[in-house]
Formats: sequence, structure tokens, C-alpha cells
Amino acid sequence: MTRTIFRNARIFTADAPAGAAATDTDSAAVTWAEALVVDGDTLAHVGDEAGAVRIAGADAAIVDLGGRLVLPGFTDAHTHLVMMGDALGRVGLTDARTLDEIRARLRAARAADPDAPRVLGRGWLFDSVPGGAPTAAMLDAAVTDVPVYLDANDYHSCWVNSAALAELGITRDTPDPIGGRISRNADGEADGMLYETAAQQFAWDHLANATTDADRDAAVERTIDAYLATGVTGVVDMAFDGLGLAAFRRAAERRGGSLPIRVAAHWFVANTGDDAANLAQVAEAARLAAETSAAPTAPWLRIVGIKLVLDGVIDACTAAMRHPYADGSNAEPIWPPAALNPVVAAADAAGLQVAQHAIGDYASEIALDALEHAAEVNGDRPRRHRIEHLEYAAPGTAERMSRLGVTASMQPVHADPAIFDNWVAMLGDERVERAFAWPEYVDAGALLAFSTDAPTAPHEALHNMYVAATRKSALDPSHAPALPGFALPLAQAIGHATRDAAASCGDGDARGRLVAGLAADFAVLDVDPFEVGDEALLTARVIRTVVAGATVFEADADDGAATAARS
Repeated sequence: MTRTIFRNARIFTADAPAGAAATDTDSAAVTWAEALVVDGDTLAHVGDEAGAVRIAGADAAIVDLGGRLVLPGFTDAHTHLVMMGDALGRVGLTDARTLDEIRARLRAARAADPDAPRVLGRGWLFDSVPGGAPTAAMLDAAVTDVPVYLDANDYHSCWVNSAALAELGITRDTPDPIGGRISRNADGEADGMLYETAAQQFAWDHLANATTDADRDAAVERTIDAYLATGVTGVVDMAFDGLGLAAFRRAAERRGGSLPIRVAAHWFVANTGDDAANLAQVAEAARLAAETSAAPTAPWLRIVGIKLVLDGVIDACTAAMRHPYADGSNAEPIWPPAALNPVVAAADAAGLQVAQHAIGDYASEIALDALEHAAEVNGDRPRRHRIEHLEYAAPGTAERMSRLGVTASMQPVHADPAIFDNWVAMLGDERVERAFAWPEYVDAGALLAFSTDAPTAPHEALHNMYVAATRKSALDPSHAPALPGFALPLAQAIGHATRDAAASCGDGDARGRLVAGLAADFAVLDVDPFEVGDEALLTARVIRTVVAGATVFEADADDGAATAARS
């Protein structure tokens, strides 16, 4: 097979030299190169151009990159793939900052598709609604003839109209599910808000049953296309189920058994309130992990662990905190320790990676307690578990995670100042000064993996890096930075989103860095933010994405038109 030289480039390898400190931000502490050689699906050389010519041979193909920046392919280490593709087809509401604007968009959507059985939207923010208290009546003022379902920006609650409540069969007598709440008015009637597992078990399950395989296939293709266009070459799904697995298997079948993006997935395990049923879900995840790792599609699609949602979100006062919110309320964990510990121990014993959603400091505490319990029960063995989000964690959490070898999986775009005010208001005390404290994990020596949690936030990798490197807003540049002392140098931020994100799902020795012998997964940008400045991340475009040595996305360098394809 003919090798290909990619030359005349500025290549950021994300490979720290031997002996470099993890916190060293000097450019000398990262490796840069000027050419790379692709041999099949692997990098044969990353370094100087003379070496590339020597290793590639006289018959090598040559691609001149015109001095552009090359980065390792990003891995979105926490995302929701089918949900993201579905969201890309819904009414977007994140930038609808008043109730009138939300209603206007819903009316427009209804008028644009009068035969649609429902109006579906996503991304609204609590502080866009009067008093932060959405009701069905507010939506009824816009659409009454069909059900309306609007997922909140954090995807931990769903706002519905009266027609949707009727469709779901929710009445004053409908009990709250474990870990969730049906909001009710003073008379005890459901008022249009479904929180946490109430959103999952009523709204989402109902919509999933109304969604066809063709709908899911279209969502998968939208997700793949969107990610490849933004330089993402690997993803980690954090709520996989049977429908999602089947949809991605069909996507691989359409391509002869492969995918143009690498998918690792965590099987979602819900707290049923029954220990035996909970453990049965772990056993099913272990079975599917073994099955997918042995399948021909294993390099592209595999289940690596389980996902547990321990609490909710600070914006809705459903995250489990050690101390109450500003309004005096607090939330119980969705997984109490007595139910959590046996599930985590069983997954650990089965060799599954455990990913625990923990946004509040009490949730992260019981998550780490469960991991310590698993280590005591199962003894010394290779393990790399994770905690997701860690939006507010108590002092000492990072050091404890480092000692236990637990990955901090965090999302810079959740710290965007444009969506930060409500977060601050819900806590209302000194805790807000330690929000999204990424450097704590770096300084403690814990593995820090960056991701977006799409569709709860925009999926664009470069915008994610902008928030990480500046603590400024990628949504609305008029906002002042939020806690700028927690920003990370751009080189570090990209390393956490490429090298460390790949390592977070067990792929650190195979991809995530541009080093000879590793996968030829990389992205080419039209401008170089290292030279132009961090602000360029908001306008920079990915003009080529390469996965396993194949160009899977290409845009014209001048007008941005996509010219390359699926494989």
C-alpha cells in the first residue's frame, strides 16, 4: 500500500516529552512536528520532513497542507449519540432568552409542519422562563392542538404542555418515580414539569416508543456527519441502550462492517429499587461488552462499561449537595449507597468501566466511596473508573481521585458564562467560587478528560476548547469570563480533549496522540489559534478529518463546502 506524506504543516502531537511535568504549560513541554506519514490506518512517522520522505519512500503520495495546523482527532469522551442526532432535528431554544421568544419559535415550528403529531424542542434555560418555573399553561399559550415536549439544556428535565400530559396519562394520582419528580401546582395537579427520572420514564420512554428505526438511523447519520465536520474522530456514549446499539450496528452494516468514527459506549443502568434487577442490568452490560469486543465491528463499536446517574443538576436543584441550596432545599441521591455499592462492585468484578454522573459534592463523595468498596471487595486488579461532570466537588476530591486512579470527566462548555448565572443563583454562596475547577485535577495528578455532553451543550470541539482556555462564552461573547483563574493553557486543554479523552476509555496506547505506531486520526484547521490567539477558536474551521488513515471529511479551504464523504 502506498504511504502518504502530509507535509508543510504545524503538527501539535499532544505527546508530552519524557520527564515533562503534567502541569508544564511551556511550549517546550509539548512535541511539535512538521510532517507525518500515514501507512494504512497507522502513523509511520511524525517529525521532520526529511525523515518523512526517507520513511515513506519514493512512490509516496504527498499532501501539502499549506502550513496549516494539524491536531490529533478529538475524542468527545462524554456524549449521547442518538439523542444528539435527534436534537439536531428539533427546535433549538438555548438562545431563546424570553418566554415570548420560546413561544414564537414553537408557533413557527407548528406552522412549518402542520401535519407533525408533536412539537419537539430542546435546550431551553431555566432563567429564560419567568421565575425559573415553567408550566404547561405557558406552552398552551403557543400550541394546544398537539403535544409539546421541550428538553431542558441539561437534559435532566422535560417541559410539556397540557396535551403532552394527557398523552402521557399523567394525572394528580400518578406517583413520582424513584429519583424523579412530577411538578404539581397548589391543587396537586401536574403542572408541566418532569424532573430527572420522571422525564426519562414518562416523556423519553414514550417518545422512544413513537420513534422508528428510520428516525434513529437518520439521527445517527446526523451525529456522525456533525462530529466529523468538527474534527471529532472518537466518541464515548454515556447512556447506550438496545435501540442505540441496534442503530449503530445498522450504520456499520451500511458501510460494510465499519464506521467513520470510533464508538465506545457505556450501558445505562437505572436504579429500579430492586437489587436483583439492578445486578441483572450489570450482567447484561457484561454480556454485551464481551459480545461487541469479539465482533468484527469491534474496532469501531464496543461497549466498555456502565453508566450510573447518581444525582441531577445544580440548575434545577436536583444535584445531591452536602449543604442546601440558596432556597434551603436539597436533593437525595438517585442511587443511595446501599443500592449503589453492590452494582459498582459487580461491574468492577466483571471488568467493566464504571462511569458515575456526580454533579454535587455529596454525589461525588458516595461515588468514590463505592469505588473504594469495590476495590476492597475485588482486590487489586487493573481498573480505570470515571466520575462524570464534577461541577462542584469538595476540596480534597481531586486528590482522592488521583489516589484511586479515577478519571475526572468534565465538560468545559457547561461552564460557558452565558448559561452560568442560574447555576450561581441556585448555590448562592462561596461554593460558586470553585465551580468547574479543572486545574485542581491537573495539579493532583488525576486524569482529566474533556468532552461536551452533547446535546446538553454544543458539540463543536473548538468552541469547547475556547471555553476551556479562556473561561469566556462561546455562545455570547458579551459575557465576562467566569472564574478565569480556572482556565487552562490551550495546549493543555487540547491534550485533555484528545490524548486524555482517548485514554479515558482505554485507548490511550492506540490513539489520541500523533505518534508513530498509533492510529492515523487527525484534523486539519484553516487557522492556527496557537499563533493567532484563542479567539480564533470561535471562527476556525476543520477543513479535513482523517480517521484510520482515510479522509472522512473535507471542506474547501476557501468557502467551507463539504466535499468528502462517509466510509
